[in-house]
Amino acid sequence: MRQHDFEDFDLADERPSPRREARSRRRGRLDTEPEPARSGRLTEGERVRLAKLRDDAYTENQLPDGADRWSTWDDAEHGPLPRPDWVVTELAAVDTDLGVLKTGKEADVHLLRRWLPGTPGTLLAAKRYRSDEHKLFHRDAGYLEGRRMRRSRENRAMAQRSAFGRNLIAEQWAVAEFAALSRLWTLGAPVPYPVQRDGTELLLEFLGEDDGTAAPRLAQVRPDPDELKDLWFQATAALELLASEGLAHGDLSAYNLLVHRGRLVVIDLPQVVDVVANPGGVEFLARDVRNLAGWFHGRGLGEHVTSTGNLLAELVSAAGIG
Repeated sequence: MRQHDFEDFDLADERPSPRREARSRRRGRLDTEPEPARSGRLTEGERVRLAKLRDDAYTENQLPDGADRWSTWDDAEHGPLPRPDWVVTELAAVDTDLGVLKTGKEADVHLLRRWLPGTPGTLLAAKRYRSDEHKLFHRDAGYLEGRRMRRSRENRAMAQRSAFGRNLIAEQWAVAEFAALSRLWTLGAPVPYPVQRDGTELLLEFLGEDDGTAAPRLAQVRPDPDELKDLWFQATAALELLASEGLAHGDLSAYNLLVHRGRLVVIDLPQVVDVVANPGGVEFLARDVRNLAGWFHGRGLGEHVTSTGNLLAELVSAAGIG
């Protein structure tokens, strides 16, 4: 036996010497301890240690009571500047889903509260496009004219309505609506502020009361004659602003206009149409006008006010396609 081997043992009781004990402690165990049982590549002791680290990490990042997820602000596309002061941008904020506000063929809208612990936070409308149903986006052929994607593989997938293609369509609609809202909000149009887009989810300004009661759709209100006339002029002013930007809503009706404290707000803009690039642009404008005028006329506004011919001529002129 070599000299250093004698130094490592006390021959009287065959226990490791203090020097060897010190080396063993640096390695994490004594040589006299039994080898831990192994499971796969990790020892049982290492497996327990890693599990504790995972548990500790989960505890440190555990969501506050009542929260459903951490804020998605960091990974999202943000709305235009200047940003309203009610927008919560802190990464430590959390989101709580408070229920469904509206269901539709292509998307559902949920009421969401984004908040920092100890603060009331702010209410948002979370619009979530669905892509898992075969019959969704049944109208998209006409609306998407003039804004095709560049990659042929993606175009083929959308045309064939594969799972990948349907998800692309859903995200394309979300991207289109977010871009339209951002552009129109910057111009001062009566649209909700677009807070962020994350994949197929849009977070938008919630139009309603602090208790979560949403503003009614135009179809739900019963305005008196003066209010009816005021709402008509607000609606036509919104159409003229869109037309001056070369746009038509594309699916305007009394069901996608909100009345929030006397103010008319345009919502549901995924199918916004470029009336210059789209071959059917004028027809989209005409349909918006017919739908709008028909509702107001049916509520008692005279035809001399709701003349569709005059309004359409004004919109075509404003769009520069007359």
